[in-house]
Amino acid sequence: MSVSTSPQTIIRQRLKLVPAVLVSGAGFVLFALENRLLGFSLLVLALLAAGFIDRQLLKDLSLIGVGLAVMSAVPITTDISTEHMVVMGTAMIVAVGFPYFVSRFVFKDHAVRFPVLTGQRWTKAEKWYLPVVLVLGYAVLPVYMVRTEVYRNWPAASDTEDIFRLFLGTNALGIWDELFFICTAFTLLRRHLPEWQANILQAVLFTSFLWELGFRSWAPLFIFPFALLQARIFSATKSLSYIVSVHLLFDFVLFLVLLHAHNREWIDIFLY
Repeated sequence: MSVSTSPQTIIRQRLKLVPAVLVSGAGFVLFALENRLLGFSLLVLALLAAGFIDRQLLKDLSLIGVGLAVMSAVPITTDISTEHMVVMGTAMIVAVGFPYFVSRFVFKDHAVRFPVLTGQRWTKAEKWYLPVVLVLGYAVLPVYMVRTEVYRNWPAASDTEDIFRLFLGTNALGIWDELFFICTAFTLLRRHLPEWQANILQAVLFTSFLWELGFRSWAPLFIFPFALLQARIFSATKSLSYIVSVHLLFDFVLFLVLLHAHNREWIDIFLY
């Protein structure tokens, strides 16, 4: 016997999309447009709307909002100086750590999780996808970075210390992207919205953040689909370790391309 859903419940469920879209829009304004006043205004409006619709929605969007606010408060650049890496690294830790600890110890629903040791073996398709990621990165990133000269948004690393800092920075940021946009934002949005809606909204946040970081020109054409696919894979595998592996393989190619772009005689293996 099926349980009927009241019209009020259906309307309320559909209304949840409004504040969720406002939060995603706030991220776009904060990061892509770099308009802090409008971005925070949208964020406040989103939380007010959520408060009228559903208390749990308000809690979950607040956790995403805190992460967005924290990251928007620091310069989001590719600077690899010690000072900037400490400042941005601290913000990244707070943006991910706050939602996790509040969800687990204050709200006690443990909605935000970072599943690494899942006990599930990767399937053949998942294993084969990893070298495919390398091939796609090799095909896309050199053309994108060099032809558009977007590589100039990253510092030229030529000595051992700077190369290590660049490697550390690209990898740390790749891991953080998955922790915040997928494990936190997507997961919390998915509690209230259909997966496809939650996925699009997190992909907007994901792409907007990387735009401010330095991925300009036509980067959204491959970053947005990448973000969508990462969330879809996470839904299927429930494995943070897998999506991080995918991301870090892509970022490894990015790292090599950046070294080559700034020092053309180095790693001269790319076609563009």
